[in-house]
Order: sequence, then structure tokens, then C-alpha cells
Amino acid sequence: MTTPDEAREVVTPLATVRDHADDSALRPRTLADVIGQTRVCEQLGLVLEAARGRGRTPDHVLLSGPPGLGKTTLALIIAAEMGTALRITSGPALQHAGDLAAILSGVAEGEVLFVDEVHRMARGAEEMLYLAMEDFRVDVIVGKGPGATAIPLEIPPFTLVGATTRAGLLPGPLRDRFGFTAQLDFYAAEELAAIVHRSARLLAIDLRADGCAEIASRSRGTPRIANRLLRRVRDFSEVRAAGVVDAAVARAALELYEVDEQGLDRLDRAVLDALCRRFGGGPVGLGTLAVAVGEERETVEEVAEPFLVRAGLLARTPRGRVATAGTWHHLGLTPPPQAAPSRALGSDTLWRDEANEGAD
Repeated sequence: MTTPDEAREVVTPLATVRDHADDSALRPRTLADVIGQTRVCEQLGLVLEAARGRGRTPDHVLLSGPPGLGKTTLALIIAAEMGTALRITSGPALQHAGDLAAILSGVAEGEVLFVDEVHRMARGAEEMLYLAMEDFRVDVIVGKGPGATAIPLEIPPFTLVGATTRAGLLPGPLRDRFGFTAQLDFYAAEELAAIVHRSARLLAIDLRADGCAEIASRSRGTPRIANRLLRRVRDFSEVRAAGVVDAAVARAALELYEVDEQGLDRLDRAVLDALCRRFGGGPVGLGTLAVAVGEERETVEEVAEPFLVRAGLLARTPRGRVATAGTWHHLGLTPPPQAAPSRALGSDTLWRDEANEGAD
């Protein structure tokens, strides 16, 4: 029997421990291998090719967008395309200026430094990074009080690749120092189908075209989720369907993991059900809604809400969360006259507009 935690892991856009082993085998190695994000890849390709032609390091790159769309993959590709090493760290790990100074002091010329969740860096590390990005120099403070001395430390030219899911939280001075900013969009169903097909080939899965389309349609526009669903369907097919994945097998497997035709899981449906049945469609504060479904506020906001908003099943307003007409129809209920209209988008425009709202 699938536990609630296991079912939730299937459609979360956040990376889980189970993802890492297969991710390295499934990641594209070059820009030419990337499926989707055509505009971003073309722009990034020009930046890298121009840098190679001048014999210089590329401009610093900021990759922004929801989790699971390929920001880490693009950082790896940038280093591979430039033929250099990649150093990886994260914003939460850089809580002091000394943490960043230790990393920068070991960077070799031309290397790529990837900082995931760059918006979560501590203030002191951010201020040190400004100077490093612009002048390739950091000032190391030795001593305390009136006797403290700033020792300038020259560092070789490098390329910083920052990734963020909350671009609005980046301070202006840091954001302005990136020479190229890429906003990653959610993927279309045909792009996800191509990704699933490629992953099935690499994993030696006997995947039929209708099974591929079934998995892609439930992947919430996110390659990480598509690959995770493929692995769970593979497990089901090997145990119960002689290893062949067609539409019927995919549907049966995803039903077992509580992923419906629109890609909604148990948490998504619980949020919508509570919003409509307990609170009359809202508005209701995020904290209250989280308590009603027995989850942490952050889980509802970061795992469930982005997709529900994008799918037009939930609206965020200054007064709180509101069910749309599509929410009521999805639950088989009659919407009240004042129900908000559905607003489903094909990209992450709505996600960008509303991701930083503080409505509660």
C-alpha cells in the first residue's frame, strides 16, 4: 500500500533523495540535447559561443523559475560547453562571508560556480559576492574592532550561475550584476512526451506511444515529475504487466499513486476539497487552509499552490485563497454565483505574478 508521504513525493517539483541516482543518467549533456526551453537555450548558446570566440569567461547567469524545470541541468551544461569544472553550493550554505570567501579562494580561472537557491544567501555573503562578481576580488577582514584590517584577495575570472525559484526576493544590486537572466517556463505536453520517450530509451523501458502520452499529460508541466512518474510506472509494469507500459498500465499505476488525469495528487485534492466544502470557496488564509488539510503552511504554498494556480483551480487574492469555477466543477460540485473565473495558463506567467504574494 502506498503511504501518503510516498504518494506526495511522486508529484512534488522539489528534488527528493530518490531522484538523484537516476537524474545523473537522464540529464542532457549539451544544449543541443535539451528538449524544450528553446528560447532560453538559443539565447544561452549565443552567450557561451561569443565568450568562447573572445577567449573570455561568459557573463554571470541567473536562472529563474519554479522547481524541477532544469536549472541545475543548465548549470552543468554551461560548464560542459565551456570545457571547465563546476563547483556547486547553495544559498543556505552561505550564511557567513567567510563561507563564500573559502569557496571563492579555491576557484580556478574560467570555472563555473553554481549557487542554488541564491536568494537564500545571508546578507554578509551577498555583499561580498557583489565585489567578486564585478571586480573578481574579495576583501577578507582580519581581526575585530578598531584593529580590524581588510586584506584584498584577487580571484581569477569565473562565471557565477545562480538559480532561484523566488526572483522577487533577490536584492537589486545582486540581480543587476548578472549579465544574462533566463526565465524558465513550464513545458508543453508534447515536450514532456519527448522527454519521457528519451528517458524510457535511456532506462530501457518498453514504453508505448499511448503510455508515453498518458504519463506526460499528468506531469504538471515539469520534467522532474515526468521522469519520476515514468520510474513509478516502470516499477508497476515490471511487477504487474510484464514490463510493457501502455496507456492502460500507466493509468493503473498512476491511480495507485493517487495522481489523477490533471496531475493532481492527494494533497492537491485535499486543499481544493477543504476550500470548497469547509470554507464555501473562500477567501481563506493560507495558514487556516494548511491547518484544515493537516499540512505545514510551507508545504501547501510551495508544493500544491503553484500548480493549482497555474491550472486555474485556485486564485490568490489580498484577502486569501479563493476557489475558481473550475475547482467546483473538478470536485463535481455546483459553483456559487460569485465563484472566481478559472484562469489556466500555458506558461508560468501567473506563477511569476503571484508567487511572492503575502496574502494569508
